Amino acid sequence: MIDLKSLTIENTHNHFKNGDFTIRELVDEYLKVIKNNNERINAYLEVYDDIDEQIKKAEEMFKGGTATILTGIPFSLKDNILMEGHIASSSSKILENHVATYDSFVVAKLKKEGVIFLGRTNMDEFAMGSSTQTSAYGITRNPLDESRVPGGSSGGPAASVAGDMALVALGTETCGSIRQPAAFCGLVGLKPTYGMISRSGVISLASSLDQVSPLGRTVKDTEIIFNAMSFHDEKDSTSIPNEMRIIKDKTIQKRIGIPRKFLSGEGIDKEVMKNFEESCDKLKKAGYELVDVDLPSIKYSLAVYHVLMQAEASSNLARFDGIRYGRSVESDKLYDVYAKSRGSGFGKETRRRVLLGTYILSHGYYDAYYNSALKVRQMIKDELTSFFKDFDVFMTPTVPFLPFKLGEKLDDPIGMYLSDLFSAPANLADIPSIAIPSGKSESGLPFSIQFTAPYLREDILFTIGKEFEKLV
Repeated sequence: MIDLKSLTIENTHNHFKNGDFTIRELVDEYLKVIKNNNERINAYLEVYDDIDEQIKKAEEMFKGGTATILTGIPFSLKDNILMEGHIASSSSKILENHVATYDSFVVAKLKKEGVIFLGRTNMDEFAMGSSTQTSAYGITRNPLDESRVPGGSSGGPAASVAGDMALVALGTETCGSIRQPAAFCGLVGLKPTYGMISRSGVISLASSLDQVSPLGRTVKDTEIIFNAMSFHDEKDSTSIPNEMRIIKDKTIQKRIGIPRKFLSGEGIDKEVMKNFEESCDKLKKAGYELVDVDLPSIKYSLAVYHVLMQAEASSNLARFDGIRYGRSVESDKLYDVYAKSRGSGFGKETRRRVLLGTYILSHGYYDAYYNSALKVRQMIKDELTSFFKDFDVFMTPTVPFLPFKLGEKLDDPIGMYLSDLFSAPANLADIPSIAIPSGKSESGLPFSIQFTAPYLREDILFTIGKEFEKLV
């Protein structure tokens, strides 16, 4: 029997090379756990029917000497990332039977590496949520405590890894949707620099914020996946050209900023702050200089994010109209086709955000809300650019509170939105950020620390992150 919890990408690759177990044997172990537990956890919406073909290709790569470190590694795939010939529904009834006609950029890249995609995983509908409770296909439970949420919107990918149903996972993040589930499930989640990983073939929520992001048990796992996908894509107009990705000076000053005022607001659990201070002490003892800093603009991040996200969601989801593709409810009147298709196809949270976004973009309110939010976003970017001249990263808890109970915040959208409090600055500023486990509470729930670095400086996150892992 294979000890799935001990596996990383690197040691799994070595096991394959040493003949300790085969790709087939490893995949079968994961499929066994999925069969036994998925009905309860609901991480997977579908286990793919072409796994045998994928295994055959991976085995041939090992025999032919073309295997890479990712060959044969079992992945789960979030339900909004296209894989040719498979359904990608964004966990919505309106795309219930939408079969992808091509591979997303990231899937195509990973197929060349010979990874094994086990299946598509559950998520908040159209990535709108922080708990994976808004999916049209049922809630996902946290494998660490099945009475609690796994976070969202990438709750299915996170639960698949935490529940030993995949070694690693691909999710997406618009604001905290990879880091928050990583925090709630005791994993590492990386939000890359915007444009470092192509969005081509990803179902959009908010195009200026969406990003594909990796999940794993270790910082090294996320680094390996990031490196395999981080290339320019001419099909994505926001993809950063290869020549602009080169960083000449990779100096790390070992200086960390602590935005103390930002951490003194309401809604932050005392347990979370206690763990944060303990993590700070560990870093000081390891030779890092920690300095309290003032970043006055980032307190506006969450409000700015929700204005921009809802406006962009309203625009992006307009394509699901019952005419071109997706759910279509027949009627003699064109308006009724739109209304009935969207009314029955979109869930409550999606409808709420589309309505708010439409209002934000409407005549008379566009300047007051959308344009104002764009100006504040630029102010936040400028402030952080200036900050990073003197510091490597700034550090916060990943989420203000521990994983909450299922159903606990469903009737409190504002309370749910606070999950993204510490996530929003990085998304608005287009900069990379990583969530790393930092211990456990007395009740056994995971704590998580977040480091946020300058534009294009994922290397800093990987370096500091791997050192921090050794301190926990």
